Amino acid sequence: MSQGKKTGLIIGGVVALLVIFGFTTYNGLVTKQAEVESQWAKVDSKLQRRYDLVPNLVNSVKGSMEQEKEVFGNITEARSKMAGADTVKEKATASNEMESALSRLMVVMENYPELKSNENVKTLMTQLEGTENRISVERDRYNDTVKKYNVSIKKFPKSIIAGMTGFEEKEYFEADEGAEKAPEVDFSK
Repeated sequence: MSQGKKTGLIIGGVVALLVIFGFTTYNGLVTKQAEVESQWAKVDSKLQRRYDLVPNLVNSVKGSMEQEKEVFGNITEARSKMAGADTVKEKATASNEMESALSRLMVVMENYPELKSNENVKTLMTQLEGTENRISVERDRYNDTVKKYNVSIKKFPKSIIAGMTGFEEKEYFEADEGAEKAPEVDFSK
């Protein structure tokens, strides 16, 4: 075999390996991106469950707590923001506002023992608590999936393929600034 043929075979082999590497890397990134989207859909469905439960809880409690209109107004406002949210950031902000409004509602309910003994309210509170736990778990899973994806598109040499094929970093589901503070409920108004 001549030197030219050997060189041609070596170059052809290297090119074939690079093409195979490119395809497998691309397919791996597509899979990771689909995992992020799938996990976000799970978070979104749990958020939707919360927003479907909240009106039932509010209506069950509303009649007994007419003077607490501000709390109900905050819940209604948070629900409408969620309905209009499109991005992960907007949904995270709306979710945090809803969590804050719900925690104020829980504090208010503590002042109405007859509500806590109402069977409808008990059932709805249990469902809401379960939903909050599911949301928390799915958010954590989403953020883990986003981390794996983001690391994958940043590592060399995958970063080259990711850059050439348009894979972009995904947003984490993060709490709003100040979310670490417990909401303050003031009954003196």
